[in-house]
Amino acid sequence: MPSARQGSIRLFRFAGIDLFLHWSWFLVAAYEIQGQKGRYSSLTWNALEYLALFLIVMLHEFGHALACRQVGGTANQIVLWPLGGVAYVDPPPRPGATLWSIAAGPLVNVALAPVFFVLFLHSQSAGWAQAMPDLYKLVRTLLIIDVVLLVFNMLPIYPLDGGQILRSLLWFVLGRARSLMVATILGFVGVAGVFALAFWTRSVLNGAIAVFMLMNCWGGLRHAQALLHLAKLPRRQGFACPRCNTPPPLGDFWKCGQCGQAFDTFQTRAVCPRCAAQFAMTKCLDCGGIHPITDWIVPAYLAS
Repeated sequence: MPSARQGSIRLFRFAGIDLFLHWSWFLVAAYEIQGQKGRYSSLTWNALEYLALFLIVMLHEFGHALACRQVGGTANQIVLWPLGGVAYVDPPPRPGATLWSIAAGPLVNVALAPVFFVLFLHSQSAGWAQAMPDLYKLVRTLLIIDVVLLVFNMLPIYPLDGGQILRSLLWFVLGRARSLMVATILGFVGVAGVFALAFWTRSVLNGAIAVFMLMNCWGGLRHAQALLHLAKLPRRQGFACPRCNTPPPLGDFWKCGQCGQAFDTFQTRAVCPRCAAQFAMTKCLDCGGIHPITDWIVPAYLAS
């Protein structure tokens, strides 16, 4: 997955969300635009189609980010790259919040579909096919692009939106770790299908998408295994994460940034037992939230 800090250009900020464009986008854009030569009367229209494609992708990713912020999550960056876009969202660790953060992206495509459809109907009735064939073809193509992106993203294959929506729904029943495990296992089946499609169509782009999905499925599987292991650990009483309300595990799971010593930060009150370094913030191993250790103390425990 691309990083907004590595090889990307910051385009603008909207609603507190920075939009970045990865440098590789320009290479693939030049290749794709040139490869579609002859589709329109000039390459300018090819470029407009490619830019419009990523405008749709951008709106889709802003749907994810704004929905995440709406439910109290963190979403500060979006990166556009040759295979699409990535919204760096971190919703609260609740199935409902995660479901809304993911579903809002495809809902943008749902909202755009009737707009493009009405515009396409108008282009037909206005005779654009004869009077302005390039514009007519562009409008028709944008409608197709939006519908194809919606259908593809809704496939129940992790890490596509459909796979993550399935995971969020399973979360209500199976819990956080097991729902991710099921979604990633189903994702591997879907990835095999995408690889088969890439081989059948001899498409480098489809192959790249399959590799990207495979890497994300593998990462999701490892994360699910870690969550399952974490869920079995004994927990320390008297403390709870301010974000997910989960007590921290007992054990030396935190590492000193100064000397590398592993220690139980709740046992030592965020002080390294080797070098005596004091840490202002403590990370939750369950949800990733970072808070001062004093905020972890359960009020009833503090009163006692």
